[in-house]
Amino acid sequence: MPRKQAGFTLVEIAIVLVIIGLLLGGVLKGQELINSAKIKNVINDFTSTTTAIYGYQDRYKRLPGDDEGTTRWTTSNAAFGTGKIIGDHDGVINTAGADCVFTSNSGDTNECYTFWVDLRQAGFITGNLLDGPPQNAYSGVLGIMNGQDAFQSAAGAGTGFKGPIICESNIPDKAAIAIDNQLDDGNPSTGSIRAVLQTGATTPATLAQINGVAAPAAYDEKGTNYYTICKSL
Repeated sequence: MPRKQAGFTLVEIAIVLVIIGLLLGGVLKGQELINSAKIKNVINDFTSTTTAIYGYQDRYKRLPGDDEGTTRWTTSNAAFGTGKIIGDHDGVINTAGADCVFTSNSGDTNECYTFWVDLRQAGFITGNLLDGPPQNAYSGVLGIMNGQDAFQSAAGAGTGFKGPIICESNIPDKAAIAIDNQLDDGNPSTGSIRAVLQTGATTPATLAQINGVAAPAAYDEKGTNYYTICKSL
């Protein structure tokens, strides 16, 4: 007579299901921890850059990038190029229409690039002088620019930002909402944190891709939207 094939008992099936549940729970928890770490990283970018700016101002009484006294670093000047690191001390970090938030062209002479050079020269942040703007946890760019140059509405009216602002691109919608809620009021068009919807899941190639677009009244959480978020100083 043919032998009957033994099957799994209910207890064995239950044990397998419990193990699968634990594994899935661990994966989901791990992903949640990774997401939380990235959000904290972006927040730390804002905090550490703000601290570096204030530290630089306290030491030199100038804005980094706008500092006309950077000839104090004569050795590095010779390597980097004097014309690329001397500001004009007009109280504004000049962009001259450059894409200061989104690109890392270290050869540019605008003050939004020399901003990072000055902070590295002074030891407030780390990195090679020619590295350009740092990258954030979402493979976007951490940049500096003027509030009056960003977030212009279709009518040409600004959103109220004055002076220098720190921006980070490529932030997923869920993360952008969490960051705004932790640092501000959760509204992308008001407060010290404001945001604009990007055209895709990659860092915008030019500043023009967010200019001419007003900050939205609310975040659109689809799981596929990406934002550039900025913080006023």
